[in-house]
Amino acid sequence: MSAIEILTADVAGPLDTAPGRVLVGITGPPGAGKSTVAQALLGRFDGASYVPMDGFHLSNAVLEELGRRDRKGAPDTFDAAGYLAVLRRIVEEYGREDVYVPAFERRLDEPVAAGHVVPATSRLVFTEGNYLGLPDGAWAQVRPLLNRLYYVDCPARQRRVRLVRRHVEGGRAPEAAADWVDAVDEPNARLIATARPRCDLVVDGC
Repeated sequence: MSAIEILTADVAGPLDTAPGRVLVGITGPPGAGKSTVAQALLGRFDGASYVPMDGFHLSNAVLEELGRRDRKGAPDTFDAAGYLAVLRRIVEEYGREDVYVPAFERRLDEPVAAGHVVPATSRLVFTEGNYLGLPDGAWAQVRPLLNRLYYVDCPARQRRVRLVRRHVEGGRAPEAAADWVDAVDEPNARLIATARPRCDLVVDGC
């Protein structure tokens, strides 16, 4: 079975047994294929919704003020408390109100308000991002909200190729892109790997 088939079968468990809205998290290191897996799963379930953690990036202007722009993507460069509050609202508002959530626009390298919507009638919600399984701060309160948390992995060499290409497409020179992967993405990946034991399944995103 493919990774998508495995996860599709597993998601069916809480859909059959859990009351209310079902919230499924997808985590893993940068470049592992989380977004690809999330989009593939969305296509398997009619009416499912998508909430990307990347929509909760702090703006570039705020990161400049905080002196964190050169670490964009690290845990403290996101509005973790805001993300947590939205997840709680998504759980609570099932059947009552639509919930609008921000998206992340790679061409702008900025979050965009109300880029996605979780309709009141949408029972299954996929949320995807790097830090859903971390045990510290506001991040630690995300895992208890999730019916399932999946870890998408991929060998470091393959992830590096993807990440360098992504950064080049985003406007960085190849050397600067490679430096960013080494200085920012890979330290984040090592931190994210500590969350594997808190996940229900580990799948290959390559």
